[in-house]
Amino acid sequence: MSESLKEKNLKSGLLTAETVENRAPSNGGQQTKKSVSAFNPFAIYKSVAKRFFLLYRHFIGLLLGSHVATVNAMSPYMRSGIRHPISRFLAVIFRRLILKELRDLPFEVQLRRRLELLGPTYIKLGQIMAIREDLLPASVTSELKSLLDRLPEVPYPIIKQIIEDSLGKKVEDEFIRIEDKSIGSASIGQVHIAYTRDGDKVVLKVIKPGIRETIHSDLRLLKILGKILQLIIGRYQPELIIREFCRYTEKEVDLTYEADHAEMFAANFCEYPDVVFPRIYRHLSSSDVLCMEFMDGLQPNDPKIFDRYSLEDLDRIIDLGSGSIIKMLYEDGFFHADLHAGNMVILPGPKVGFIDLGMVGRFDEKIKRQMLYYFYYLVMNEIDHSAKYLLAMASFGKKSDPAGFKRAVTDLANRFRLQAAYGNFSLAKMILESISIGGKYRVYFPVEMTLMVKALVTFEGVGLTLNPAMNIPEISEKHVNRIFKSRYSPKFLAEKLLYSMPEMADIIVRLPEIISNSSRFWEDTIDDSNNTNPMAGLRSGLIAGSCIVGGVIAVVQGANPLLWIGLFATGIGLSFFGKS
Repeated sequence: MSESLKEKNLKSGLLTAETVENRAPSNGGQQTKKSVSAFNPFAIYKSVAKRFFLLYRHFIGLLLGSHVATVNAMSPYMRSGIRHPISRFLAVIFRRLILKELRDLPFEVQLRRRLELLGPTYIKLGQIMAIREDLLPASVTSELKSLLDRLPEVPYPIIKQIIEDSLGKKVEDEFIRIEDKSIGSASIGQVHIAYTRDGDKVVLKVIKPGIRETIHSDLRLLKILGKILQLIIGRYQPELIIREFCRYTEKEVDLTYEADHAEMFAANFCEYPDVVFPRIYRHLSSSDVLCMEFMDGLQPNDPKIFDRYSLEDLDRIIDLGSGSIIKMLYEDGFFHADLHAGNMVILPGPKVGFIDLGMVGRFDEKIKRQMLYYFYYLVMNEIDHSAKYLLAMASFGKKSDPAGFKRAVTDLANRFRLQAAYGNFSLAKMILESISIGGKYRVYFPVEMTLMVKALVTFEGVGLTLNPAMNIPEISEKHVNRIFKSRYSPKFLAEKLLYSMPEMADIIVRLPEIISNSSRFWEDTIDDSNNTNPMAGLRSGLIAGSCIVGGVIAVVQGANPLLWIGLFATGIGLSFFGKS
């Protein structure tokens, strides 16, 4: 935070940590409770009316600033003489209406600075925008990646009071001690090390005071803004981005979601003892406080890792990390959506741990299956098939060009494959560029696709850090083949069949009735003696064959048994009762 911004915060009533610590008594009590409300880092953002006018001012300022930035970016020749007189004249006027510190900055930098000035909600929005490289220009997403997500640390007496109020227990009754100094302070939460009465070293994540109310009021304003922006710059899908942002952010300010995510990941990996997630202390957690196991290890980008682990161990770490990420994405359809090296921990064993699980992505069964096929055909170098499954996951805007998009993606994949011969290949970059060109053809993808790419970028980045000679396609092929083998193993298919037994039993019981009714229907329609159409038999034969082929495809694709049984029954019925 710049000095000028700090001064603005102080003028708006933001108290310093020192002031609050002086006001907070050491014994807790009523004055400490008052100080929780007194120390509110979000006081300047609290009023919805004030937030609306502040947002409106920055929105208009950004529109004016974009015009000034466009004129500033013109070459000296285009700005000389009488060229573009109206644009240049308006730029002179608009400059006087823009904050002095932003006047001469490029549009991308103006956008980032205004998001930072608007506060934590908009910083989070900017971080979501930064990963939408499929929708937004590269210059914008690149600049937004440098957003500052930091606010002053909340004093420990305030944190202590929040913990006690949220858990309904005295800190001294549950913890031997809590470290006064936080190990991390972002816009939404603050993290402290603590020791339970059982002697366990744990991490306490605490929601900062005032943040939940601030974010909820901001989200209401953002939804209105999204509708307005959709009318102005619909090509970039601002309403979609804001809607996705609201969905993720509403969960991020309730820590019970992160606790649930940690336990869901642990359940998914229960058969993988070398991939671990922090254990949650439910009796010491709430919507405002999360108590979880402290993972004492090294981050994968820590140079000490090369001293502590052998080359064989490093290859094992790469295999564990890549395998777990691919499993999350393509087998479970439930994955870490904020994955980077700082959210991974290498533990003795070696084992790989994942932390900071507040933001997750999900694929439904259909998308998960399409993603698996898409990734499989990519690593198997089946470019046409991969393009087909990529297109199957897209949504299409007005005047979309799916055929043009498929050709462009195929050409891109071929170009990447040629580069692979020279050892310059990134699977994640190829997927990202594939979905990035979708905007040009009005072909759009869900945010989970870009979050998936972020996870793959982490897998590649960490792997190449530990072993610069890592073969990305080879490792990917190994793990995706494992998923295919498990997905279509006799045991898996038997389990799927067992799950469908109640429905199948019901169909078997009702089968005589179904056959009888079908027989009467076909006798009354297809086998009608008055039907003199010489093509009737051919038509029913074609339909019967299509139904049987469709039933086979449905079985192979793992569709609901009701679908393929119905198709087989229809085909057989047509074969017996159709006009020959």
